[in-house]
Amino acid sequence: MTESRQQHWQEVYSTKDEAEVSWFQDRPQTSLDLIAQTGLSPDASLIDIGGGASRLVDALLDAGWRDIAVLDIAGAALARAQARLGPRGASVDWIVADITTWQPRRRYDLWHDRAVFHFLTTAADRVAYKAALRAAVAPGGHVVIGSFAPDGPERCSGLPVQRYSPESLQAELGGDFLLQQALQEDHQTPAGRVQHFQFSRFRRV
Repeated sequence: MTESRQQHWQEVYSTKDEAEVSWFQDRPQTSLDLIAQTGLSPDASLIDIGGGASRLVDALLDAGWRDIAVLDIAGAALARAQARLGPRGASVDWIVADITTWQPRRRYDLWHDRAVFHFLTTAADRVAYKAALRAAVAPGGHVVIGSFAPDGPERCSGLPVQRYSPESLQAELGGDFLLQQALQEDHQTPAGRVQHFQFSRFRRV
């Protein structure tokens, strides 16, 4: 599964321009707002799961963050971000890995995931994701996850997704992650369609 999943996303990022994919955002404001709500300073450490070619890393660097990791299954996606940032991206830890097989080498103060977890439609993949999450975020750490909302799309990029409410996402993560805040986002795709997202911020206890 890992190989076919990686092949899918490599092909997406090798054949489509950045602004052609439905999830493109010029500025990921909802993510930035929830990151700010954690109260962490730019001296904290953050990992962006499935960050790909996202411009979140640009905004974080602009805000003074320096301990940033970006993980994605598609090396082509990370290469685009690196090319865009140029020398500015030298301080970023770029990690090519499938989140369901990745084993963190360190812990982070903040875990951010916009639209990776909702692609994990099997129980085994979700268990593996949560194992990586627990290994990477210590008690007291923060987690921000964005997914399609219950009335969001049922598929994305040709793949099925699992939609969540903040409450069902809390139930999936378990009692050692406490929901702190939830926001709804109506994301407008480059093609002009509106996709309903939910973003939830948790604290690990």
